[in-house]
Amino acid sequence: MKFGLQTGQQDCTYEELRNLWRLADNSGFHWISIWDHHFESPPAGGQRPAFETVAIMSALALETTNVRVGCLVFSTAYRNPGIVAKAVTTIDHLSNGRVEIGLGAGWHEPEYKAFGIDFPRPGIREDMLEEAAQIVRQMLLEGEANFQGEHYQMTHAYNVPAPIQAHLPIWIGGAGEKRTIPAAAKYADAWNGAYVAADVFKHKLSVVAQACEAIDRDPATMANAINLGFYMGVNEKEADIKRNNLPWGPEDPRYHGQILGTPDQAVDQIGKFIEAGAQQINLAMRAPFDIDATQAFIEQVMPAFQD
Repeated sequence: MKFGLQTGQQDCTYEELRNLWRLADNSGFHWISIWDHHFESPPAGGQRPAFETVAIMSALALETTNVRVGCLVFSTAYRNPGIVAKAVTTIDHLSNGRVEIGLGAGWHEPEYKAFGIDFPRPGIREDMLEEAAQIVRQMLLEGEANFQGEHYQMTHAYNVPAPIQAHLPIWIGGAGEKRTIPAAAKYADAWNGAYVAADVFKHKLSVVAQACEAIDRDPATMANAINLGFYMGVNEKEADIKRNNLPWGPEDPRYHGQILGTPDQAVDQIGKFIEAGAQQINLAMRAPFDIDATQAFIEQVMPAFQD
């Protein structure tokens, strides 16, 4: 079982991020990623601290030595996909070959409007995702992109130097069954879901498998991960405080996509996702980062899933 961190780079200092990254890097985590937001998420007016994505991903690569380094996920409308591929290739060199790239259709409308970026309807954003994924694949795996699409055009867009990795993994994130998951099956090495219950995640994996089979791809070649909000407490008292201060109640589907309770209860919750087919659990952490709870997770939860 692989464990990762999804560290949202908002409402914190760089030093706080660095301390969390270094703890995870030296404690058996497989992966650390950041997210792609210019404003805080969920939206709250756009004036809370939030670090830029490519720059902070570069810092993550330089501050760690063991973990895989990723972004879940780059919003394809925010940047030219060829430029994203060049940036990720550069970060692969900074990390000595530890980078993985994630792509998504995007959703955070206030960011688009504030920065003057078009926010088209969902179908167009999915079209953009599919085009971007093809360009990124060409850049990373073939070293050159030639692509004439409706939204993006590339002509002899070279990616030199090449990534250190011979095959830099591509993720596509999102739960959409009609477009996003089939795009992942067609263009990505791995699929990422987020903030859903274990039974819902199991269903989504069945959709992933069906999408792979529809294009004669072996579903076993598609890796997967689930992001779960990290609200575990070191004891019952702390667990109750966090549970009572969640932004959603039990009636909200996102409530069941969180790690809640004590370390023992977290073991039970993670076990359900493993039974559902999860290969990697990413702890989605927001500031203020609870280092004591993170340490308790390292010492009391992770060993339950190690050989």
